[in-house]
Amino acid sequence: MTAIYDDADTITTRSLVTDGLGSGALHREATDRLFREAHTAYAFTDEPVSDAELAEIYDLARYAPTAMNTQPLRITFIRSDEAKARLLPYLAEGNRAKAASAPVVAILSADTDFHETLPRLLPHVPNARDRFADDVAREQAALFNATLQAGYVILAIRAAGLDAGPMGGFDKAGLDAEFLSGTAQRSFLVVNIGHVAEGGTYPRSPRLEHNEAVTVL
Repeated sequence: MTAIYDDADTITTRSLVTDGLGSGALHREATDRLFREAHTAYAFTDEPVSDAELAEIYDLARYAPTAMNTQPLRITFIRSDEAKARLLPYLAEGNRAKAASAPVVAILSADTDFHETLPRLLPHVPNARDRFADDVAREQAALFNATLQAGYVILAIRAAGLDAGPMGGFDKAGLDAEFLSGTAQRSFLVVNIGHVAEGGTYPRSPRLEHNEAVTVL
């Protein structure tokens, strides 16, 4: 049994186990929220996103796995009008209105110097840092694992009761120079965050069926 806060901030207690699956499976209500009923958001209400909600997003996402616990993802949250004005020119024209309507826009970047934290993040492997001495291989590892973490961030946004609108159309070099200058971070995704407005999603596009995408041997 798990305590859950409902919309009135009162605590209710109910099982999170889905009938017919293993005893640790989440209830259908939870998996619907994270997957089946969640849509990419393209327009948002003006309801703000709090510091506590932003902290919850990262706190959830940070526990999911990365190779050798590298954790190269870095997040820059854009919320102020001044920061938003700096961001919008680097977005593809078709993405600007979406970002302008979002209370917060997250710049997701890969830290290519992630190996510097490995002595602390992977203490049981004393030579972990040395395994990433090659710059090209390290940058590839950073992008791969940060992209993996981006999926966790989107799910964390949904789990925090918010809606997400990931976008790949932007001037990466320009955005990096504007917001990440002097760092080893390389942006790869922008995610709009907030509460979706009425009509702010598109109908669900088709998904591949199980037998088209899955092989069990």
